[in-house]
Amino acid sequence: MTAPHPHGASRAKPSAERAARRLRTLARKWGYLVSTTAYLPYTPDEIEQELSILVGWLFEAVASDPQGVEEAAAAGGRLVELRCVGPESLRRSMEVLGKGLLREPELRGVAKLAERVVLVLGALSSGYSEALREDIQKRQEGLSRALLKVEQETRRKQVLTRAQFEEVFAGSATGVAITDLDGRVLRVNAALAKTLNRTPAELAARTLFEFVHPDDVDVLREGYADLLSGRLHRLRAGRRLVGRDGEPMWATFVAAVVRDAIGEAQQLITLVDDDTEVALLQRRLSHQALHDVLTGLPNRQFFGTRLENALREADQARGVTLFHLDLDGFSLITGGLGQDLGDKLLRGVAAKLKLVFEDENALIARLGGDEFGVVVQNGEDTPDVGSLVRRINHELAEPEYVDGTHGVALSASIGVVHRPPRDTAPAELLRASDLTLRRAQRAGNQWGLFDRELDRRDRHEFGLAASMAGAWENGDVEIVYRVLVDLAAEDEPAAIEARLRWTHPAEGELSHETCVRLAGETGLALPLGTWLLRTAAEHLTAAGIEVPLVVELGPHQAADPDLVGEVRAVLADTDLPPQRLRPGFPATTLLAETGDAVDNLKVLAEIGIPAEIHDFGAAGDVTFLADLPIRTVRIASSVVSRRSHPLVERSLASLIEVAHLAGAKVAVAGVETREQSAWWREHGADYASGPAFADLPDGLPSC
Repeated sequence: MTAPHPHGASRAKPSAERAARRLRTLARKWGYLVSTTAYLPYTPDEIEQELSILVGWLFEAVASDPQGVEEAAAAGGRLVELRCVGPESLRRSMEVLGKGLLREPELRGVAKLAERVVLVLGALSSGYSEALREDIQKRQEGLSRALLKVEQETRRKQVLTRAQFEEVFAGSATGVAITDLDGRVLRVNAALAKTLNRTPAELAARTLFEFVHPDDVDVLREGYADLLSGRLHRLRAGRRLVGRDGEPMWATFVAAVVRDAIGEAQQLITLVDDDTEVALLQRRLSHQALHDVLTGLPNRQFFGTRLENALREADQARGVTLFHLDLDGFSLITGGLGQDLGDKLLRGVAAKLKLVFEDENALIARLGGDEFGVVVQNGEDTPDVGSLVRRINHELAEPEYVDGTHGVALSASIGVVHRPPRDTAPAELLRASDLTLRRAQRAGNQWGLFDRELDRRDRHEFGLAASMAGAWENGDVEIVYRVLVDLAAEDEPAAIEARLRWTHPAEGELSHETCVRLAGETGLALPLGTWLLRTAAEHLTAAGIEVPLVVELGPHQAADPDLVGEVRAVLADTDLPPQRLRPGFPATTLLAETGDAVDNLKVLAEIGIPAEIHDFGAAGDVTFLADLPIRTVRIASSVVSRRSHPLVERSLASLIEVAHLAGAKVAVAGVETREQSAWWREHGADYASGPAFADLPDGLPSC
């Protein structure tokens, strides 16, 4: 970049690199100063690059002959394009450029340099001002067009909004009233006129409060006053309207204030929904939600609510009595006669219970299925519990000819809670009655009276059963073993029996029998029994133990249709020979001599698996031995524990003799001492297990 010599002679050109560097420095300083006066939508490097170009234009404008004022004016226009249009942008630009151009070494030899710089900067300022004027004019024109467009759009929306309001106002099924601030009607739609059974003309100029029930007017006025004062943003209230015929109608009022642009209240708009039919429907639905559809009796939810009231309102000295009924064998009736006849029977039971308690202050409910509940607020003449129970079953025992042919009589098992504490929670009371009912059914009794100690025991038992699955998953339920010895072979090991043990953090160690019983109450019997069978087989195979494995089956597992398949799978997966597995069947599952348990035992025998019978003698009948392929029987623990009683000892001898006649060996469990072992050997027992024989192969935990 060169500047002409003032006398027209050409001067030596400086280093292009040094000149470019000085101009970039000037551009950088210019960019920094101007960026402090306006927001520039560029990075510092981008600003420096743009201003470097403009500095070059200005340099050429000062140095050239004739002067390039057009380039200077263009540079001013470019500044506007770059948005360097802050209040101080031009002044800062003039200052930095004036000083920079006057100090530029290449321009020092230019004649009248100051005049040239002033002329160039003037052209820059002129171009800047003209470009800024044009830019402002364009922006103003754009703003005017935008304002015009906004105004047009606003008018269009106003027309559309008005049309929408009119359409909603005229076509709405909800009544709409526009009133002044005193409630005087200005406009109403056809829906509100129809609700009030009047024409819109009849409603005009009257107040909305004239059509409100007198008892509700004051409350509604207070609501509107709260609206106008700003205490409420929107009023919503259920009130009664009065039509032309004077009949009250339930309606929902939703009201709001219409305000002008400065927030001053001008009108009130009220929406009125006729809720008469809705109220009727709600009452009907509420009744259905709280009553059994089939019998019309209150359901469990309603019964629980009223039970709380009965406890609170009953005579303190006599209290209440809760009867919890479960119809005996009802599933057999529906299975044999059909569900429709079963429904008729349930309706008949409801009618009979109403008859039994018609003279009492009682509430009868259907709790679900074939269960009913009755709570009686005892009075001076209320019969005792036993009399009421007999009345119930006497009435139910009357045959009912539900299909004109079959006379069906019923009975019920009943759990009774008599005079519970007044502060008992309804849910707790129903739970107590249910436990009492189940306890009576397990005992084979017609009814049972609540017993606090038995209830506590049952709840404890059920709590254990409910937590067993988690304990098994966490490893608290484990497999332990005990040895079964041959009493005739100097107590040599004859088999290893696998058993369950639950180490409970609060209860301590729970026995195999307890684990089996709890598992049977929660549906855990089958998976837990399968796990015991498979895991024990794996342990014995891994330990290289050659004696047979005895696994006692629970009642559910013994009768499981998949038992044989499970056993086959275990033998295949563990390589345990069939003759070394001896599953033990509970005697009670084999008494019928038919059924899944008997079939399972026979099939296992056919594939070479010798089964045992456990709890032999507990049920009395032992004749089923004649038809079953049994190798070993185990005397029931209840018989073993009373072996020294003369009657038991004599029957025990008969049991052992019967087993031997059937070709079976006799085993006993729970032998604690060598003296007991000798006693059993003398009385004909073949095998024994218990604390007296504690030695187990290495690696197997003992019980």
